[in-house]
Amino acid sequence: MEAVAALSLLCCTIPLIILLYLLLFKPRHYNLPPSPPSWPLIGSIPAILGSNKPLHLTLTDLAKTHGPLMLVTLGTAPTVVASTREAAMEVLKSHDKSLSGRHIRMSFRIKEMNKHSLVWSNCTDTWKLLRRLARTEIFSPKMLQNQEPVRERKVGELVEFLREKEGKVLMITEFVFGTLLNILGNVIFSKDVFGYGEKNEIGMQSLIKELLVIGASPNVAEFYPVLEPLDMQGLRRRCADRVSRVNKLWESTVKERRISRSGDPKDMLDVLLDNGFDDVQINVLFLETFGPGSETSSATIEWAIAELIRNPDKLAKVRQELDQVVGPTSQVKESHIPQLPYLQACIKETMRLHPAAPFLLPHRAVETCQVMGYTIPKDYQLLVNAYAIQRDPKSWKEPSKFMPERFLESEADYNGNYFDFIPFGSGRRICIGMPLATRTIPLIVSSLVHNFSWSLPDGKRPEELAMNEMLSLSLAIDPSLTIIPKVRIPHA
Repeated sequence: MEAVAALSLLCCTIPLIILLYLLLFKPRHYNLPPSPPSWPLIGSIPAILGSNKPLHLTLTDLAKTHGPLMLVTLGTAPTVVASTREAAMEVLKSHDKSLSGRHIRMSFRIKEMNKHSLVWSNCTDTWKLLRRLARTEIFSPKMLQNQEPVRERKVGELVEFLREKEGKVLMITEFVFGTLLNILGNVIFSKDVFGYGEKNEIGMQSLIKELLVIGASPNVAEFYPVLEPLDMQGLRRRCADRVSRVNKLWESTVKERRISRSGDPKDMLDVLLDNGFDDVQINVLFLETFGPGSETSSATIEWAIAELIRNPDKLAKVRQELDQVVGPTSQVKESHIPQLPYLQACIKETMRLHPAAPFLLPHRAVETCQVMGYTIPKDYQLLVNAYAIQRDPKSWKEPSKFMPERFLESEADYNGNYFDFIPFGSGRRICIGMPLATRTIPLIVSSLVHNFSWSLPDGKRPEELAMNEMLSLSLAIDPSLTIIPKVRIPHA
Protein backbone atom coordinates (compact mmCIF):
# COMPACT_ATOMS: atom_id res chain seq x y z
CA MET A 1 0.00 0.00 0.00
CA GLU A 2 2.84 2.40 0.80
CA ALA A 3 4.39 1.74 -2.61
CA VAL A 4 1.06 2.29 -4.42
CA ALA A 5 0.45 5.53 -2.53
CA ALA A 6 3.95 6.75 -3.36
CA LEU A 7 3.44 5.95 -7.06
CA SER A 8 0.07 7.73 -7.15
CA LEU A 9 1.56 10.77 -5.48
CA LEU A 10 4.45 10.75 -7.95
CA CYS A 11 2.05 10.80 -10.91
CA CYS A 12 0.16 13.73 -9.42
CA THR A 13 3.32 15.78 -8.93
CA ILE A 14 4.98 15.17 -12.30
CA PRO A 15 4.16 18.71 -13.60
CA LEU A 16 5.79 20.25 -10.51
CA ILE A 17 8.82 17.99 -10.88
CA ILE A 18 9.25 18.96 -14.54
CA LEU A 19 9.09 22.66 -13.70
CA LEU A 20 11.58 22.40 -10.85
CA TYR A 21 13.87 20.23 -12.93
CA LEU A 22 13.96 22.76 -15.77
CA LEU A 23 14.57 25.63 -13.36
CA LEU A 24 17.20 24.01 -11.15
CA PHE A 25 19.00 21.38 -13.17
CA LYS A 26 22.45 22.48 -14.31
CA PRO A 27 24.21 19.90 -16.45
CA ARG A 28 27.83 19.22 -15.54
CA HIS A 29 30.27 17.15 -17.47
CA TYR A 30 32.08 14.55 -15.41
CA ASN A 31 33.66 11.23 -16.28
CA LEU A 32 31.00 9.35 -14.32
CA PRO A 33 30.82 5.56 -13.83
CA PRO A 34 28.93 3.50 -16.42
CA SER A 35 25.16 3.51 -16.09
CA PRO A 36 22.13 1.59 -17.31
CA PRO A 37 19.91 3.55 -19.72
CA SER A 38 18.80 6.79 -18.07
CA TRP A 39 16.26 9.41 -19.07
CA PRO A 40 15.59 12.97 -17.85
CA LEU A 41 13.40 13.12 -14.74
CA ILE A 42 13.00 9.38 -14.33
CA GLY A 43 16.66 8.35 -14.55
CA SER A 44 17.30 4.61 -14.30
CA ILE A 45 13.94 3.77 -12.72
CA PRO A 46 12.64 1.84 -15.79
CA ALA A 47 15.72 -0.41 -15.78
CA ILE A 48 15.21 -1.12 -12.08
CA LEU A 49 11.45 -1.65 -12.11
CA GLY A 50 11.67 -3.71 -15.27
CA SER A 51 13.57 -6.48 -13.52
CA ASN A 52 10.64 -7.26 -11.20
CA LYS A 53 13.15 -8.25 -8.50
CA PRO A 54 14.07 -6.79 -5.10
CA LEU A 55 16.51 -3.89 -5.38
CA HIS A 56 19.56 -5.77 -4.10
CA LEU A 57 19.10 -8.47 -6.75
CA THR A 58 18.43 -5.92 -9.49
CA LEU A 59 21.57 -3.91 -8.74
CA THR A 60 23.60 -7.11 -8.51
CA ASP A 61 22.39 -8.12 -11.99
CA LEU A 62 22.99 -4.64 -13.46
CA ALA A 63 26.55 -4.59 -12.13
CA LYS A 64 27.33 -7.71 -14.18
CA THR A 65 26.70 -5.59 -17.30
CA HIS A 66 27.84 -2.13 -16.21
CA GLY A 67 30.82 -2.95 -14.04
CA PRO A 68 32.09 -2.89 -10.46
CA LEU A 69 31.43 0.85 -10.07
CA MET A 70 28.07 1.79 -11.52
CA LEU A 71 25.91 4.91 -11.54
CA VAL A 72 22.16 4.58 -11.17
CA THR A 73 19.92 7.64 -11.13
CA LEU A 74 16.71 7.21 -9.18
CA GLY A 75 14.54 10.01 -10.49
CA THR A 76 16.98 12.91 -10.25
CA ALA A 77 18.99 11.44 -7.35
CA PRO A 78 22.37 9.97 -8.47
CA THR A 79 23.73 6.94 -6.62
CA VAL A 80 27.04 5.17 -7.22
CA VAL A 81 27.07 1.43 -6.47
CA ALA A 82 30.25 -0.51 -5.65
CA SER A 83 29.70 -4.22 -6.35
CA THR A 84 33.10 -5.98 -6.09
CA ARG A 85 35.72 -6.37 -3.37
CA GLU A 86 38.06 -4.08 -5.33
CA ALA A 87 35.41 -1.36 -5.58
CA ALA A 88 34.57 -1.77 -1.89
CA MET A 89 38.25 -1.30 -0.97
CA GLU A 90 38.31 1.92 -2.98
CA VAL A 91 35.21 3.29 -1.26
CA LEU A 92 35.78 2.04 2.29
CA LYS A 93 39.59 2.18 2.49
CA SER A 94 41.45 4.09 -0.23
CA HIS A 95 38.95 6.99 -0.30
CA ASP A 96 37.47 6.43 3.15
CA LYS A 97 37.80 10.08 4.22
CA SER A 98 36.41 11.62 1.04
CA LEU A 99 33.42 9.24 1.04
CA SER A 100 32.79 9.20 4.79
CA GLY A 101 29.60 11.28 4.78
CA ARG A 102 26.18 9.80 5.34
CA HIS A 103 23.10 10.01 3.16
CA ILE A 104 20.25 10.33 5.65
CA ARG A 105 16.87 8.96 4.64
CA MET A 106 14.57 11.94 4.31
CA SER A 107 11.99 10.46 6.68
CA PHE A 108 14.62 10.67 9.43
CA ARG A 109 15.89 14.17 8.65
CA ILE A 110 14.95 15.70 11.96
CA LYS A 111 17.48 18.42 12.80
CA GLU A 112 18.11 17.63 16.45
CA MET A 113 18.39 13.90 15.68
CA ASN A 114 20.95 14.14 12.90
CA LYS A 115 23.06 16.77 14.66
CA HIS A 116 23.77 14.47 17.60
CA SER A 117 23.71 11.14 15.78
CA LEU A 118 26.49 8.58 15.98
CA VAL A 119 25.15 6.80 12.89
CA TRP A 120 24.16 9.67 10.58
CA SER A 121 26.24 12.74 11.46
CA ASN A 122 29.39 13.73 9.60
CA CYS A 123 32.84 12.92 10.99
CA THR A 124 32.95 15.95 13.30
CA ASP A 125 34.75 16.28 16.62
CA THR A 126 31.50 15.35 18.40
CA TRP A 127 31.18 12.24 16.24
CA LYS A 128 34.79 11.29 17.04
CA LEU A 129 34.07 11.66 20.76
CA LEU A 130 31.01 9.42 20.45
CA ARG A 131 32.96 6.78 18.55
CA ARG A 132 35.70 6.86 21.17
CA LEU A 133 33.21 6.49 24.03
CA ALA A 134 31.48 3.63 22.24
CA ARG A 135 34.76 1.83 21.56
CA THR A 136 36.48 2.39 24.92
CA GLU A 137 33.52 2.36 27.32
CA ILE A 138 30.02 1.47 26.08
CA PHE A 139 31.08 -1.54 23.96
CA SER A 140 34.50 -2.04 25.52
CA PRO A 141 35.63 -5.57 26.39
CA LYS A 142 35.38 -4.73 30.09
CA MET A 143 31.81 -3.40 29.86
CA LEU A 144 30.69 -6.31 27.70
CA GLN A 145 32.26 -8.76 30.14
CA ASN A 146 30.48 -7.10 33.06
CA GLN A 147 27.13 -7.33 31.23
CA GLU A 148 27.60 -10.96 30.16
CA PRO A 149 25.43 -12.42 32.98
CA VAL A 150 22.58 -10.09 32.00
CA ARG A 151 22.68 -11.22 28.36
CA GLU A 152 22.69 -14.85 29.44
CA ARG A 153 19.74 -14.22 31.77
CA LYS A 154 17.72 -12.49 29.05
CA VAL A 155 18.34 -15.37 26.61
CA GLY A 156 17.42 -17.80 29.40
CA GLU A 157 14.10 -16.00 29.80
CA LEU A 158 13.45 -16.45 26.08
CA VAL A 159 14.19 -20.17 26.38
CA GLU A 160 11.84 -20.54 29.36
CA PHE A 161 9.07 -18.72 27.51
CA LEU A 162 9.49 -20.97 24.48
CA ARG A 163 9.32 -24.07 26.69
CA GLU A 164 5.81 -23.01 27.61
CA LYS A 165 4.96 -22.75 23.91
CA GLU A 166 6.04 -26.31 23.07
CA GLY A 167 4.01 -27.73 20.19
CA LYS A 168 2.60 -24.35 19.13
CA VAL A 169 3.26 -22.56 15.85
CA LEU A 170 5.39 -19.49 16.52
CA MET A 171 6.67 -16.58 14.48
CA ILE A 172 10.07 -16.78 16.12
CA THR A 173 11.33 -13.35 15.10
CA GLU A 174 8.70 -11.62 17.27
CA PHE A 175 10.13 -13.07 20.48
CA VAL A 176 13.76 -12.84 19.36
CA PHE A 177 13.19 -9.15 18.59
CA GLY A 178 11.78 -8.62 22.08
CA THR A 179 14.73 -10.42 23.66
CA LEU A 180 17.15 -8.22 21.74
CA LEU A 181 15.29 -5.14 22.95
CA ASN A 182 15.71 -6.35 26.53
CA ILE A 183 19.41 -7.00 26.02
CA LEU A 184 19.82 -3.53 24.54
CA GLY A 185 17.67 -2.03 27.31
CA ASN A 186 20.11 -3.42 29.86
CA VAL A 187 23.11 -2.21 27.85
CA ILE A 188 21.56 1.25 27.64
CA PHE A 189 19.98 1.84 31.05
CA SER A 190 19.90 -1.51 32.89
CA LYS A 191 16.17 -2.15 32.43
CA ASP A 192 13.93 -4.48 30.45
CA VAL A 193 11.63 -2.88 27.88
CA PHE A 194 9.77 -5.95 26.62
CA GLY A 195 7.56 -8.47 28.39
CA TYR A 196 6.49 -11.82 26.95
CA GLY A 197 2.82 -12.45 26.30
CA GLU A 198 0.32 -10.37 28.26
CA LYS A 199 3.09 -8.64 30.21
CA ASN A 200 4.15 -6.66 27.12
CA GLU A 201 2.69 -3.31 28.11
CA ILE A 202 5.46 -0.75 27.79
CA GLY A 203 4.96 -0.21 24.03
CA MET A 204 8.64 -0.02 23.11
CA GLN A 205 8.49 -2.88 20.61
CA SER A 206 5.54 -1.47 18.65
CA LEU A 207 6.99 2.07 18.50
CA ILE A 208 10.42 0.85 17.37
CA LYS A 209 8.78 -1.30 14.70
CA GLU A 210 6.65 1.66 13.54
CA LEU A 211 9.79 3.76 13.15
CA LEU A 212 11.46 0.98 11.18
CA VAL A 213 8.41 0.74 8.90
CA ILE A 214 8.46 4.50 8.33
CA GLY A 215 12.16 4.35 7.48
CA ALA A 216 11.57 1.58 4.95
CA SER A 217 8.54 3.22 3.28
CA PRO A 218 9.02 4.47 -0.31
CA ASN A 219 9.46 8.24 -0.27
CA VAL A 220 8.99 10.27 -3.45
CA ALA A 221 11.40 12.88 -2.11
CA GLU A 222 14.23 10.32 -2.16
CA PHE A 223 13.89 10.27 -5.96
CA TYR A 224 13.22 14.01 -6.31
CA PRO A 225 15.10 15.82 -3.52
CA VAL A 226 13.61 19.21 -4.50
CA LEU A 227 10.33 17.94 -3.01
CA GLU A 228 11.85 17.24 0.42
CA PRO A 229 10.62 20.43 2.16
CA LEU A 230 7.01 19.53 1.27
CA ASP A 231 7.01 16.18 3.14
CA MET A 232 4.16 15.25 0.81
CA GLN A 233 3.60 11.78 2.31
CA GLY A 234 3.89 12.98 5.89
CA LEU A 235 6.65 10.46 6.65
CA ARG A 236 8.87 12.96 8.45
CA ARG A 237 5.94 14.17 10.56
CA ARG A 238 5.04 10.58 11.45
CA CYS A 239 8.67 9.87 12.31
CA ALA A 240 8.89 12.94 14.58
CA ASP A 241 5.70 11.89 16.37
CA ARG A 242 6.97 8.34 17.06
CA VAL A 243 10.35 9.68 18.17
CA SER A 244 8.66 11.98 20.66
CA ARG A 245 6.53 9.14 22.02
CA VAL A 246 9.37 6.67 22.39
CA ASN A 247 11.55 9.29 24.12
CA LYS A 248 8.89 9.60 26.82
CA LEU A 249 9.25 5.90 27.65
CA TRP A 250 12.70 6.42 29.17
CA GLU A 251 12.33 10.07 30.26
CA SER A 252 11.80 9.21 33.94
CA THR A 253 14.71 6.74 33.92
CA VAL A 254 17.11 9.42 32.70
CA LYS A 255 15.76 11.95 35.22
CA GLU A 256 16.12 9.52 38.14
CA ARG A 257 19.65 8.56 37.12
CA ARG A 258 20.73 12.21 36.95
CA ILE A 259 19.66 12.59 40.58
CA SER A 260 20.97 9.30 41.96
CA ARG A 261 24.06 8.73 39.75
CA SER A 262 26.98 7.27 41.71
CA GLY A 263 29.77 4.71 41.37
CA ASP A 264 31.55 3.32 38.32
CA PRO A 265 29.66 3.39 35.02
CA LYS A 266 27.59 0.24 34.54
CA ASP A 267 25.74 1.08 31.31
CA MET A 268 25.48 3.49 28.38
CA LEU A 269 23.44 6.04 30.34
CA ASP A 270 26.13 6.30 33.02
CA VAL A 271 28.81 6.89 30.39
CA LEU A 272 26.79 9.62 28.68
CA LEU A 273 25.96 11.38 31.94
CA ASP A 274 29.58 11.22 33.08
CA ASN A 275 30.56 12.98 29.84
CA GLY A 276 28.02 15.77 30.13
CA PHE A 277 25.49 14.78 27.48
CA ASP A 278 22.12 16.54 27.63
CA ASP A 279 18.69 14.91 27.26
CA VAL A 280 18.41 15.59 23.53
CA GLN A 281 21.76 13.93 22.83
CA ILE A 282 20.89 10.99 25.08
CA ASN A 283 17.52 10.48 23.38
CA VAL A 284 19.12 10.35 19.93
CA LEU A 285 21.78 7.85 20.94
CA PHE A 286 19.29 5.63 22.77
CA LEU A 287 16.95 5.54 19.78
CA GLU A 288 19.54 4.63 17.19
CA THR A 289 20.94 1.92 19.46
CA PHE A 290 17.52 0.32 19.98
CA GLY A 291 16.35 0.52 16.34
CA PRO A 292 19.11 -0.72 14.01
CA GLY A 293 20.62 -2.99 16.67
CA SER A 294 17.45 -4.99 17.23
CA GLU A 295 16.31 -5.11 13.60
CA THR A 296 19.53 -6.33 11.99
CA SER A 297 20.37 -8.89 14.69
CA SER A 298 16.82 -10.25 14.65
CA ALA A 299 16.94 -10.71 10.86
CA THR A 300 20.30 -12.52 11.08
CA ILE A 301 19.07 -14.89 13.79
CA GLU A 302 15.93 -15.71 11.81
CA TRP A 303 17.98 -16.46 8.68
CA ALA A 304 20.41 -18.64 10.67
CA ILE A 305 17.61 -20.77 12.13
CA ALA A 306 15.97 -21.05 8.69
CA GLU A 307 19.23 -22.17 7.04
CA LEU A 308 19.87 -24.78 9.74
CA ILE A 309 16.32 -26.18 9.48
CA ARG A 310 16.65 -26.33 5.70
CA ASN A 311 20.02 -28.09 6.00
CA PRO A 312 19.53 -30.91 8.55
CA ASP A 313 23.08 -32.22 8.10
CA LYS A 314 24.51 -28.84 9.16
CA LEU A 315 22.06 -28.65 12.05
CA ALA A 316 23.18 -32.09 13.26
CA LYS A 317 26.83 -30.93 13.28
CA VAL A 318 25.94 -27.85 15.33
CA ARG A 319 24.02 -29.99 17.83
CA GLN A 320 26.83 -32.50 18.10
CA GLU A 321 29.28 -29.69 18.82
CA LEU A 322 26.93 -28.18 21.43
CA ASP A 323 26.42 -31.54 23.16
CA GLN A 324 30.17 -32.06 23.37
CA VAL A 325 31.05 -28.57 24.62
CA VAL A 326 27.96 -27.50 26.59
CA GLY A 327 26.67 -30.90 27.64
CA PRO A 328 23.30 -32.57 27.17
CA THR A 329 21.75 -31.07 30.31
CA SER A 330 23.34 -27.61 30.55
CA GLN A 331 22.49 -24.17 29.19
CA VAL A 332 24.69 -22.29 26.72
CA LYS A 333 26.95 -19.61 28.18
CA GLU A 334 28.88 -16.94 26.30
CA SER A 335 32.07 -18.60 27.51
CA HIS A 336 31.12 -21.65 25.41
CA ILE A 337 30.99 -19.72 22.12
CA PRO A 338 34.76 -19.62 21.40
CA GLN A 339 34.75 -23.41 21.75
CA LEU A 340 32.05 -23.79 19.05
CA PRO A 341 33.85 -23.18 15.74
CA TYR A 342 31.21 -24.86 13.59
CA LEU A 343 28.43 -22.77 15.13
CA GLN A 344 30.50 -19.63 14.51
CA ALA A 345 31.05 -20.74 10.91
CA CYS A 346 27.27 -21.11 10.50
CA ILE A 347 26.73 -17.55 11.77
CA LYS A 348 29.35 -16.18 9.36
CA GLU A 349 27.88 -18.16 6.47
CA THR A 350 24.44 -16.77 7.31
CA MET A 351 25.80 -13.22 7.28
CA ARG A 352 27.56 -13.90 3.98
CA LEU A 353 24.46 -15.22 2.24
CA HIS A 354 21.94 -12.91 3.90
CA PRO A 355 23.62 -9.68 5.05
CA ALA A 356 21.09 -7.80 7.18
CA ALA A 357 22.18 -4.56 5.49
CA PRO A 358 22.88 -5.67 1.90
CA PHE A 359 24.07 -2.17 0.95
CA LEU A 360 25.56 -1.43 4.39
CA LEU A 361 24.55 2.12 5.32
CA PRO A 362 24.62 4.68 2.49
CA HIS A 363 27.73 6.83 2.21
CA ARG A 364 27.96 10.35 0.78
CA ALA A 365 30.88 12.06 -0.94
CA VAL A 366 31.97 14.98 1.25
CA GLU A 367 34.22 16.16 -1.58
CA THR A 368 34.65 15.35 -5.26
CA CYS A 369 37.16 12.54 -5.78
CA GLN A 370 38.44 10.05 -8.33
CA VAL A 371 37.61 6.38 -7.80
CA MET A 372 38.72 3.63 -10.20
CA GLY A 373 39.26 6.26 -12.91
CA TYR A 374 35.81 7.81 -12.52
CA THR A 375 34.70 11.05 -10.90
CA ILE A 376 32.44 10.88 -7.86
CA PRO A 377 31.02 14.40 -7.45
CA LYS A 378 30.49 15.92 -4.02
CA ASP A 379 27.20 14.94 -2.33
CA TYR A 380 26.63 11.87 -4.51
CA GLN A 381 25.25 8.93 -2.57
CA LEU A 382 27.27 5.69 -2.56
CA LEU A 383 26.11 2.15 -1.82
CA VAL A 384 28.44 -0.77 -1.21
CA ASN A 385 26.64 -3.87 -2.46
CA ALA A 386 27.80 -6.32 0.20
CA TYR A 387 25.20 -8.80 -1.07
CA ALA A 388 26.87 -8.98 -4.50
CA ILE A 389 30.39 -9.01 -3.04
CA GLN A 390 29.63 -11.86 -0.65
CA ARG A 391 28.13 -13.96 -3.46
CA ASP A 392 30.81 -13.24 -6.04
CA PRO A 393 31.86 -16.56 -7.67
CA LYS A 394 35.38 -15.14 -8.09
CA SER A 395 35.77 -15.22 -4.31
CA TRP A 396 33.37 -17.94 -3.17
CA LYS A 397 32.97 -21.49 -4.44
CA GLU A 398 29.30 -22.30 -5.04
CA PRO A 399 28.39 -18.86 -3.68
CA SER A 400 24.64 -19.48 -3.38
CA LYS A 401 25.06 -22.62 -1.29
CA PHE A 402 25.00 -22.71 2.52
CA MET A 403 28.47 -24.11 3.28
CA PRO A 404 29.66 -23.17 6.79
CA GLU A 405 32.75 -25.34 6.25
CA ARG A 406 34.24 -22.62 4.05
CA PHE A 407 34.81 -20.48 7.18
CA LEU A 408 36.51 -23.18 9.26
CA GLU A 409 39.87 -22.55 7.58
CA SER A 410 39.19 -18.99 6.43
CA GLU A 411 40.92 -15.92 7.87
CA ALA A 412 37.78 -13.83 7.31
CA ASP A 413 36.59 -12.03 10.43
CA TYR A 414 34.10 -9.28 11.20
CA ASN A 415 36.60 -6.42 11.38
CA GLY A 416 36.29 -5.24 7.78
CA ASN A 417 39.82 -6.14 6.70
CA TYR A 418 38.71 -9.00 4.43
CA PHE A 419 36.78 -7.20 1.70
CA ASP A 420 35.07 -10.34 0.40
CA PHE A 421 33.19 -10.46 3.73
CA ILE A 422 31.95 -7.15 5.14
CA PRO A 423 28.60 -7.70 6.93
CA PHE A 424 29.45 -4.89 9.39
CA GLY A 425 31.14 -2.63 6.85
CA SER A 426 34.72 -1.39 7.06
CA GLY A 427 36.80 1.69 7.71
CA ARG A 428 35.89 4.60 9.94
CA ARG A 429 32.18 3.91 9.47
CA ILE A 430 32.25 0.25 10.47
CA CYS A 431 29.28 -0.73 12.66
CA ILE A 432 30.08 0.43 16.19
CA GLY A 433 27.78 -2.19 17.73
CA MET A 434 29.66 -5.10 16.17
CA PRO A 435 31.28 -6.28 19.46
CA LEU A 436 27.84 -6.67 21.05
CA ALA A 437 26.21 -8.25 17.99
CA THR A 438 28.95 -10.86 17.59
CA ARG A 439 28.35 -11.98 21.17
CA THR A 440 24.57 -11.82 21.21
CA ILE A 441 23.73 -13.49 17.88
CA PRO A 442 25.71 -16.72 18.49
CA LEU A 443 24.37 -16.95 22.05
CA ILE A 444 20.74 -16.77 20.91
CA VAL A 445 21.16 -19.08 17.90
CA SER A 446 23.03 -21.71 19.92
CA SER A 447 20.45 -21.55 22.73
CA LEU A 448 17.57 -22.05 20.31
CA VAL A 449 19.30 -24.97 18.59
CA HIS A 450 20.53 -26.60 21.80
CA ASN A 451 17.29 -26.39 23.77
CA PHE A 452 14.76 -27.21 21.06
CA SER A 453 14.07 -29.36 18.07
CA TRP A 454 12.26 -27.31 15.47
CA SER A 455 9.74 -28.45 12.85
CA LEU A 456 7.73 -26.68 10.18
CA PRO A 457 3.94 -26.29 10.35
CA ASP A 458 1.54 -28.41 8.28
CA GLY A 459 4.03 -31.27 8.03
CA LYS A 460 6.34 -29.41 5.63
CA ARG A 461 9.72 -30.96 4.98
CA PRO A 462 12.90 -28.90 5.47
CA GLU A 463 13.54 -28.68 1.73
CA GLU A 464 10.10 -27.08 1.30
CA LEU A 465 11.00 -24.09 3.47
CA ALA A 466 10.73 -20.93 1.37
CA MET A 467 13.88 -18.79 1.49
CA ASN A 468 12.56 -15.73 -0.35
CA GLU A 469 14.18 -12.40 0.43
CA MET A 470 12.40 -9.11 1.11
CA LEU A 471 14.39 -5.90 1.33
CA SER A 472 12.91 -3.49 3.83
CA LEU A 473 15.09 -1.65 6.32
CA SER A 474 16.96 -4.95 6.58
CA LEU A 475 17.07 -8.09 4.43
CA ALA A 476 14.28 -10.26 5.82
CA ILE A 477 12.99 -13.73 5.03
CA ASP A 478 9.61 -13.60 3.29
CA PRO A 479 7.27 -14.76 4.68
CA SER A 480 8.51 -14.63 8.28
CA LEU A 481 9.68 -17.95 9.63
CA THR A 482 6.98 -19.89 11.50
CA ILE A 483 8.17 -22.99 13.37
CA ILE A 484 7.12 -25.38 16.13
CA PRO A 485 9.39 -25.94 19.16
CA LYS A 486 9.87 -29.28 20.90
CA VAL A 487 11.88 -29.24 24.13
CA ARG A 488 15.20 -31.03 23.67
CA ILE A 489 17.17 -30.15 26.81
CA PRO A 490 15.51 -30.39 30.24
CA HIS A 491 15.77 -27.60 32.79
CA ALA A 492 19.33 -27.16 33.99
